Amino acid sequence: MPKLPLDFYQSHDTLTLAQLLLGCELVHESRGNGDGLSEGITAGIIVEAEGYLTDDPACHAYRRKTPRNAAMFGPAGLLYVYQIYNHYNCINIVTGPEGVGEAILIRALEPTEGIELMALRRNEAFKTGFERYRNNTIDPTTADGQRNLTNGPGKLTIAMGISKKEHNSSSLTTGTIFIRGPVLHDFDMVTTTRIGLTQGADLPYRYYIKGNKYVSKK
Repeated sequence: MPKLPLDFYQSHDTLTLAQLLLGCELVHESRGNGDGLSEGITAGIIVEAEGYLTDDPACHAYRRKTPRNAAMFGPAGLLYVYQIYNHYNCINIVTGPEGVGEAILIRALEPTEGIELMALRRNEAFKTGFERYRNNTIDPTTADGQRNLTNGPGKLTIAMGISKKEHNSSSLTTGTIFIRGPVLHDFDMVTTTRIGLTQGADLPYRYYIKGNKYVSKK
């Protein structure tokens, strides 16, 4: 299935686009450096997403443009990758007109390709103490193991090999990360409030596929 074209990101407002991305497939064709962790194709269906608007107090672009959030002010169809807790990366799709500062956080994926590579990356992160619970390991041959691979924004970027240094401000149409689809149809969508916020917590800007076991939190 071909990647989504640039006009897909340019033709919809942020909240509409967040809903349209559900059921589409996020793909990373990482080129690697021979270490066995960075090279290969990984993919997953987007099952949960959150919108962040320019007038939203929870949005990184709410106050002003900074070096950290500069990618959000670029044209629609770029990636905004930021880091939380000095470790975990989060991947966002830049939306809206250039100069406005809006984005969609991808919160959870249903793994579809490169599952063993995803598990290898997650388990390596456990070994190095990069993940919060160092003694946990993931068995990709079990249902629980697969469900735990990408059911959260920090988890999915580790599994997909996505980093701020390499992928922030990259293009979804010309870069190694892109979206194709939709590949999943005929599902019900839940609209609800976002997770882990102190401001804008009452805004119903989170969307997820009802009944999908890979959603981070129902």
